[in-house]
Amino acid sequence: MDGIELASFEIISSVGAARSSIMEAMQFARQGQFKRAYEKIDEANAYLSDGHKKHVELIQKESSGDQITVTILFMHAEDQFMTTYSLRDVTYEMIAIWEELKSEERPRVK
Repeated sequence: MDGIELASFEIISSVGAARSSIMEAMQFARQGQFKRAYEKIDEANAYLSDGHKKHVELIQKESSGDQITVTILFMHAEDQFMTTYSLRDVTYEMIAIWEELKSEERPRVK
């Protein structure tokens, strides 16, 4: 396995790990464990960074004149990559909402 096929699997692997971390982050946030939730988001960002590096390598190859053949596998990798970035962004907002809701549950001292 080489070229676009290998790159596709590397992106899918990185993104899959990121997605798992994001889902864990949401679970921690729902439980009020916000520090752990943000740690999981940081972990997801590291996985996404790995996938992004592979993505950029392909862009650089194509921009230097190498022919990149777009396959269904590569399209799947790109789709997973972009939807995971969107999921991460939504998760940031969800964590913030849960933090606000949890802070409203606490009795306020006047």
